[in-house]
Amino acid sequence: MTLAIGAAFICVVFFTSMLSGIFGMAGGLVLLWFLLLVFPAGTAMAVHGVIQLTANASRAWLSRHFIVWRIVALMTLGVLSAAGLLLLFSYSPNAATVSLLIGLMPILVWMPKRWFHLDANRASHAVCCGIASGGLTIAAGVSGPLIDIFFVRSHMDRRHVVATKAMIQVVAHSIKILFYLGSALALSAGEWSIILLAAPFAIFGTHTGNRILHRLTDANFRTWTRWIVTGIGVFYFLQGVFLLTR
Repeated sequence: MTLAIGAAFICVVFFTSMLSGIFGMAGGLVLLWFLLLVFPAGTAMAVHGVIQLTANASRAWLSRHFIVWRIVALMTLGVLSAAGLLLLFSYSPNAATVSLLIGLMPILVWMPKRWFHLDANRASHAVCCGIASGGLTIAAGVSGPLIDIFFVRSHMDRRHVVATKAMIQVVAHSIKILFYLGSALALSAGEWSIILLAAPFAIFGTHTGNRILHRLTDANFRTWTRWIVTGIGVFYFLQGVFLLTR
């Protein structure tokens, strides 16, 4: 990683963490795109996990009073189950597969709420959410839009949604780091220095986004989230098609 790429990486970490601090997702999607340009897919996943773990942990801490711990515990069981299945099948990512998986995610945010009878407050639904979102986090790097469909009927306000999702993703990204530990260990000391240097910027970006979040209404929060995720998803899908056909 050159000095210029390192500087760009730190800037991307700050702005994507701020984006996630506002909407609870989207920032991780943009960060992963940048990392896939710099690293092989497995290494990008590991680095993405480290930064997202830092950003989500700081977001969870800032909103700790709004975390619904019962939901987090149940989803953790699901995430661990998904990781075990992917290990069993020796899953290995590539940029095209990751791009297509992420590109299809926006479909979830446009489906009418009446289609879903999912509620994260129900134990069985929370475990299923953990399995689905945990598997997608490890396979594609992110799973924010998928997690959202388990909260549409939960009657939780934006602060509870963002805080609980942040804690769930702390768990998922921690497991993702362990899953790609071999790729992470292949990084040089210099590259790890830049990654560690970027970590405080993830916290600062999250803190900035959290302040903006409290100024949004629930309606604006959901509308902006939908359009931002859709725009990013279209870009990823086109990139995935290009990578498959080149």
